[in-house]
Amino acid sequence: MDIHFVVHDENDSVGVIVVEGVKAGDRLNGWIMDQDRIITHQAGSEIPIGHKLAIKALGKGDTVIKYGVDIGRVVAPIKAGEHVHVHNLKTKRW
Repeated sequence: MDIHFVVHDENDSVGVIVVEGVKAGDRLNGWIMDQDRIITHQAGSEIPIGHKLAIKALGKGDTVIKYGVDIGRVVAPIKAGEHVHVHNLKTKRW
């Protein structure tokens, strides 16, 4: 089985895409490292390698957790399977 994204812990809200060419509608396999468990999601949009995939629905103002760390807040609703990047996530630092 191919792994398309990785997640550090099941409490994270995003995974990181580790393959090229993810297109909307693709069925993606993700590996949750801490629990050594596989999850699946359907890509809701094109997602470049190294970018984030929402593994749960996130509302405006929600905190995004990646690798167990708060990386910012949601500024536009995100559905599970969608691309998470600067268009819908902002840092809390400023």
